[in-house]
Amino acid sequence: MNGRVVISGCSGGGKSTLLTELKTRGHTVVEEPGRRIIAEETARGGTALPWVNLAAFLHRAIELALSDHAAATALDGWVFFDRGLIDAASALEALTGEPVLRPLSATHRYHPKMFLAPPWPEIYVTDVDRKHGFDIAVAEYERLAKTYPALGYEMLPLPKTAVAARADFVLSSLIT
Repeated sequence: MNGRVVISGCSGGGKSTLLTELKTRGHTVVEEPGRRIIAEETARGGTALPWVNLAAFLHRAIELALSDHAAATALDGWVFFDRGLIDAASALEALTGEPVLRPLSATHRYHPKMFLAPPWPEIYVTDVDRKHGFDIAVAEYERLAKTYPALGYEMLPLPKTAVAARADFVLSSLIT
């Protein structure tokens, strides 16, 4: 069984909070590649940042997501990804036209069910790593809402509810 589960969707839609809850319940969680890259690039004065060089940032995100995906194959149980390879590859393809999405997604699959956080303006906030506005987050969501089903994934929208109920929804959806 492929226990690698993607939780993706709108920036600021509560994904990280949900993943923290799943980790608290004993599941393995893989942090978002983008946040890790931003921390590394900022610490070293690098330029592979989404607001400086988006293409370089996305190439790094693909590399990191490939590494995360490979490392998760050795793990037992559910492994939840805060975004992942498909997010980065679809963003790079949308930005540059570079045809990376289908080849990468064909050889590096996640669980057939994936969860998509919808736009949720009531909880959306910017921060030092999320500098884009809500309109950009919604456009990102719309791209991902088309991409995942086109690649054969069953997309399950996350309910706009308390985090414990969201985690219950994810876990119960995986066992049915």
